[in-house]
Amino acid sequence: MVRVVVGSKNPTKIEGARQAFEQYFDDVEIVGVEVSTSAPPQPFDAETVRGAIERAKKAYSPDFDFSVGIEAGLFRSEHTLTGYLDFQVAAVYDGERCTIGFGPGFEYPKLVVEEVLKGKEVGEVMEKVSGIKNLGKKVGAVHYLSKGAISRTDLSRISVTMALIPFINREMYL
Repeated sequence: MVRVVVGSKNPTKIEGARQAFEQYFDDVEIVGVEVSTSAPPQPFDAETVRGAIERAKKAYSPDFDFSVGIEAGLFRSEHTLTGYLDFQVAAVYDGERCTIGFGPGFEYPKLVVEEVLKGKEVGEVMEKVSGIKNLGKKVGAVHYLSKGAISRTDLSRISVTMALIPFINREMYL
C-alpha cells in the first residue's frame, strides 16, 4: 500500500491526487490535512510554486510514503489577453526529494484579473461571476469557464502526475 498525505482539505485536490497516484500504484490510501503556508491567499508566480512545496513538506510525516502540495496561482505572461495565466502547481515529497509539476494553464476573463489585482482572490470573484458558492471546492472556475470540459480535479490530477514523473522513472532521475 502506498500512503499519501495531501496538504489540503479541498476535495478537488485530494481526489486529483488520488487519481494521479492510482495511475501508477495498485493500492493507494489518501489523507488530506490542513496546513498553512507563507504564500498569500492569492499567489502569483514563484509564490505559487513555493506554496505547493511548503504544503507538501509541512504535510509530510514518516507515516506516509509521499506528501503532496497543490497550489493554484496566476503567472505573468505577456502573450495573453490579460497578462496572466492560471496554473495549478503540485509538489510531491518523499521525505528526501521534492518534485514539481504543472497542470494546463488558462486565462481568466479581464474583469476577474482586474479584481484580483485590486486584492481579491480568484475564488471570491469567480463565485460572483458564476453564482456558484464554494466553486473552488466543487468543480472549480476552470469547469465553469470550459463549459464543463475540464474540472479542478482534472487540473490537480494532471499537475500531480507531472510531479510524479521523476518518482516513476527513478533510474533516469538519479
